[in-house]
Amino acid sequence: MAKKIVITNEIRKFRFFANEMTQQQLAEKVGVSRQTIISIEAGKYSPSLELAFRIAVAFEVKINEIFDIEVKGD
Repeated sequence: MAKKIVITNEIRKFRFFANEMTQQQLAEKVGVSRQTIISIEAGKYSPSLELAFRIAVAFEVKINEIFDIEVKGD
């Protein structure tokens, strides 16, 4: 059976500590829709590598401070 990779994120926390940045403000900063940010935050959508880096750059942190992976299965 194939292993499953689950990507988690801390976007909500980083938005809070960035003067309570809204999802819309982040979306505009990284060039996507608010709905995309909502889906990523909720774990319903995994961003492309480029978008993940753009989000990290928006918060001026390394990508692994925002995103983490968990490998499940044998």
